[in-house]
Amino acid sequence: MRDHKELDVWRESVDVVVKGYALTKSFPKEEIYGLTNQMRRAAVSIPSNIAEGAARQTEKEFVQFLYISLGSATELETQILIAEKRSFTQIAGELLRQIAMVQKMLHGLIRHYRNKV
Repeated sequence: MRDHKELDVWRESVDVVVKGYALTKSFPKEEIYGLTNQMRRAAVSIPSNIAEGAARQTEKEFVQFLYISLGSATELETQILIAEKRSFTQIAGELLRQIAMVQKMLHGLIRHYRNKV
């Protein structure tokens, strides 16, 4: 079992959650059950799946959860781009860069553990 709190990608993705919540705070109220909720759930899913995968017994299981985290990161990236196109935000650049960094870190971890399987 790995300690997920020791993983840089987990710490970075927790920061993504905090920034994602701050970003969606300014969204229109009618989006609370729409894009706001979807973005928050996708953001929370990233570190949550890293943590759950780290607690699994095998590298193969860990990699499966890393893939889920990667999918959630890509989902969040898409939702931010939609929010920008809908003019809900124009300050998402830093968050998008941070998501891209998390995606790269996840790809690296997946490669590392997939080679061990």
